[in-house]
Amino acid sequence: MITFDQVTVQYEDSAQPVLRDVNLTVDEGELCVVVGHTGVGKSTLLGAVNGLVPHFTGGTLFGRVTVDGRDTADHPPRELADVVGVVGQDPIDGFVTDTVEEELAYAMEQLAVPPATMRKRVEETLDLLGLADLRHRALHELSGGQQQRVAIGSVLTAHPRVLVLDEPTSALDPTAAEEVLAAVTRLVHDLGVTVLLAEHRLERVVQYADRVIHLPGDGRVVAGAPAEVFRDASVAPPIVELGRAARWLPLPLSVRDARRAAVPLRDRLARAAPPPARPAPSADRPELLTAHGITVTYQGVPAVREVDLRLRGGDVTALMGRNGSGKSSLLWALQGSGPRRAGSVKVRSADDGSGKGRDPQKLPAAEARQLVGLVPQTPTDLLYLESVKQELDQADAESAPSGAFAPPRPFASSGPPARTSARALLDRIAPGIPDTTHPRDLSEGQKLALVLAIQLAAAPRVLLLDEPTRGLDYRAKSQLAVIVDGLAAEGHAVVISTHDVEFVARAADRVVVMAEGDIVADGVTGEVVLASPVFAPQTAKILAPLPYLTVGQVEAVLSGAHA
Repeated sequence: MITFDQVTVQYEDSAQPVLRDVNLTVDEGELCVVVGHTGVGKSTLLGAVNGLVPHFTGGTLFGRVTVDGRDTADHPPRELADVVGVVGQDPIDGFVTDTVEEELAYAMEQLAVPPATMRKRVEETLDLLGLADLRHRALHELSGGQQQRVAIGSVLTAHPRVLVLDEPTSALDPTAAEEVLAAVTRLVHDLGVTVLLAEHRLERVVQYADRVIHLPGDGRVVAGAPAEVFRDASVAPPIVELGRAARWLPLPLSVRDARRAAVPLRDRLARAAPPPARPAPSADRPELLTAHGITVTYQGVPAVREVDLRLRGGDVTALMGRNGSGKSSLLWALQGSGPRRAGSVKVRSADDGSGKGRDPQKLPAAEARQLVGLVPQTPTDLLYLESVKQELDQADAESAPSGAFAPPRPFASSGPPARTSARALLDRIAPGIPDTTHPRDLSEGQKLALVLAIQLAAAPRVLLLDEPTRGLDYRAKSQLAVIVDGLAAEGHAVVISTHDVEFVARAADRVVVMAEGDIVADGVTGEVVLASPVFAPQTAKILAPLPYLTVGQVEAVLSGAHA
């Protein structure tokens, strides 16, 4: 179905080819997961399948890529639209109509499919993806999982033989991600669709893969059975990392298989001392933010319902819940920029002698930034200048008009946050980013680091991060966890809204779960996630009922580092 024959892709601004001498064949009805660190060429590989590379991206493609017998060098993307369907990370970016039914029909209209055939295919797709009850719904009213299924359906109506998915679950809660992946596997098994899927959250997808295509970063492509490829792959989900640590062969790819292999390991860990854990939140830490009765509505529909929340300096709080539960609305209400129908927010600053705190919603923007900083789901929303230096200089000008900055200090230092230049902050978070680089040319992790530095330049006591791990690989998430730990050590109160249960297990002291605008759970991370089959990380599911959350905790016991 898909053949790469001695394919090399070279961009003008790159010293080395992104892909080098790639020979790869993907058969009909295969589900292949493409893995690798950020920047190794996954998007280039996917783009070569439908002709985006090199027709729209530039660069030079050597060799030959054929899809269903068509050479992509001779057929631009518009001539492959009936063979290859592409769904990007954010389905909203690809929507061009208003309702579900209209969106499903749009691609067929462009391909001049007869009306009678169009109607039949729309009905078939609605049933296939479980969208029949949503056919007349407005696209903006749908949940993230529903939008992703509509995006997949909008390309399926053209009856493509190949489906290319770029991080289809990155913005979805665990339940919505399972819905989307169930729909994808049904397409593979029932219709014989060939699927190429790139995803950073490998713990969600590897169990469905027929083959794994690994890009190590030197231009090569290594393809094979998942268990074989992951034995040496540079990236791997927690279940594989646990299998490597326990020396299981073959490596399990599903929780069920791992639990069967883990019986001796659970017995050994049960006899050991309890695993090392993060310190529990302490009431002795200073209370920096107090929110009472927060209510947010949109066109009369409540998104947040009378929520009370207290945040203390030094605590890292994870805000979890399904798509549409009110997490982002709550963060924006706390920050002061979002709508708030009722309730109060008080944030205490270091120079607040009264101790009563101030409401950021009632302050000028420059003063509000010194109390609460917020990094939105899409960090690029805050990047609008032409270079990294311009962004950093603008942040300094807005944060410290007097030009007075404290010298940079390590993240682990204690005491209230000091105002430091944005450049110094960026060098601590992600060193090596040149001043002259355009912000839009940075990797997802670098964009996040730049926006973090911009927000931290104002020295806010409270920092809110909305889906910060979206688009980050495991290495970048580990770096982010270190940054978050350092911010907490400095005395910041950090709130992370996320669906990434593995990151929560590693980075959070406390978990707050929302549903339909209400807080339904609030407690220490281990207690909340271990009690939930939805929010439990893979290690916890495999080793239950033992209180292990991360592979690092297991490795500490197995290595004898923890007595």
